[in-house]
Amino acid sequence: MDVSQSDQEKKRITVEINKRSYTIVGHEEPHHIRMVSSLVDQKMREIHETNPSLDTAKLAVLTAVNTMNEYIKLKEECTELMNYIEKKEEEDEKKND
Repeated sequence: MDVSQSDQEKKRITVEINKRSYTIVGHEEPHHIRMVSSLVDQKMREIHETNPSLDTAKLAVLTAVNTMNEYIKLKEECTELMNYIEKKEEEDEKKND
């Protein structure tokens, strides 16, 4: 069996999320995967505290929805900041001309 270069570079790490073990395979560094997993676990615990009757599937979906909502808000803020920076740079260029 011939294993490609990119498959050899993949890292495997086992993490615990919501009291379950998961093996994550990817190119990211282990500390990054641990951090992401820890944040997912934390978000799931927060949601579970508010809604203790949720089963695992519903808890996972709510966690994904909440996380994506936060991601979209941050992405919008980033876009606004980038637009602001571009506008300021254009204004500075006009002043210097």
